[in-house]
Amino acid sequence: MLQTQNLNQKELARRWGISHRTLERWRYAGKGPAYLKLGGRVLYRLADIAEFEESQLQRAVRISEAVARTGQSPRQLTVDPTRAPCPTVPLRRSLRAC
Repeated sequence: MLQTQNLNQKELARRWGISHRTLERWRYAGKGPAYLKLGGRVLYRLADIAEFEESQLQRAVRISEAVARTGQSPRQLTVDPTRAPCPTVPLRRSLRAC
């Protein structure tokens, strides 16, 4: 009999390089991949993980295609980060242009 492989939240967090608390927040907010709750355990099926990853990839592809359709280039930095900050600007606002 073929078993479905599952990951718990800590395993999935390690896979994606995020905190397991982020996955908890996503569940509370109704975001993130579909999950199973069996007793007190939360499990993510590999098929649901792959589907969520694909949906996130497609969102990025759709955004880049939409930008290409408008004919505009992506936003550029307006401040040169190598330039010294203005002496009259407080330190916390040093990245703003003079």
